[in-house]
Amino acid sequence: MESIDLLVLRTTRDWLAAGHRVLLATVARTWGSSPRPVGSMMALRSDGRVVGSVSGGCIEDDLIHRYTTAYGGPGMPNGLPQLVRYGVSADEAHRFGLPCGGTLELVLEFATPLQHLERLLACLDMGSLVRRELNLHNGDISLTPTSTPDLFSFDGHHMLSTLGPGYRLLLIGGGALAEYLATMALFNGFNVSLCDPRPEYTAGWNVPGVNLLAGMPDDVVRAFAPDLRSAIVAVSHDPKLDDLALLEALHSPAFYIGAIGSRRNSQLRRERLIEHFGESEASLQRLHGPIGIYIGSKTPAEIAVSVMAEILAAKNDVTLPGAVNVTRAKHAREAAYLPR
Repeated sequence: MESIDLLVLRTTRDWLAAGHRVLLATVARTWGSSPRPVGSMMALRSDGRVVGSVSGGCIEDDLIHRYTTAYGGPGMPNGLPQLVRYGVSADEAHRFGLPCGGTLELVLEFATPLQHLERLLACLDMGSLVRRELNLHNGDISLTPTSTPDLFSFDGHHMLSTLGPGYRLLLIGGGALAEYLATMALFNGFNVSLCDPRPEYTAGWNVPGVNLLAGMPDDVVRAFAPDLRSAIVAVSHDPKLDDLALLEALHSPAFYIGAIGSRRNSQLRRERLIEHFGESEASLQRLHGPIGIYIGSKTPAEIAVSVMAEILAAKNDVTLPGAVNVTRAKHAREAAYLPR
């Protein structure tokens, strides 16, 4: 399952190539509660077809009425981008299904050049990060390769967004946990790959849409070429497989690196990597283990939920409170039951 941003851009490109008029809407600013974060995109075709989302649905309906022929409207104007605001008053917020106090601004682009989208998508398909800048005064758009995933910004005149290839997850080791984790990652827009040199684990793999990669884990991680939008999770329970993969991953820019294991096994892994492979406490700061957040999970499905939550927090640059750290939470629970 492709990320929603890439889906919107590809669909816009395809509609334009087929001769349709297309409106590209982006959430530029929000105040109070908002159904969608800044940078969220939606493409609206002149006949009313929609891909992506900028709200819970009511604003999409208003845009369809205003700018398409679906309900006998005038269709899309030509010209420069426009800035529109929804939810200024409580009545309007209620009308458009916004949370209490919610207000948002949209940038509407009516004339995105097909050549621009083709160039942008070509860069993204090669794995590049691209900084896109839109000048609302004259409609000019610039694309600049970048290595820094800067946050979306809008000052009322210029809209800056960093677009990149889809997020990727590489799993080391098959089994039930890997299947649940792969399924959840796919639904969250990740491209998922699995490496397990043990044929008894890959022969019965039944999650469609996952890339099965042959070879030893360290070679596979190296060929995978992890980037800033990559996560690598070792779940084989076999140190000969997990440790090799982790050694390669730790020297990559992957945003999340983790390994399954109890508190004791996680500590033993750290000691092995330091003693035998030259790692240090500093270099192991990026290694998550035990992985996941503490939700009292017991089954493979529950563990996968906790791991996916931790991956998404890292992806979204959210610092989790110490109370959900598995090691700290379990130590706290054990201390609570000690005799006094």
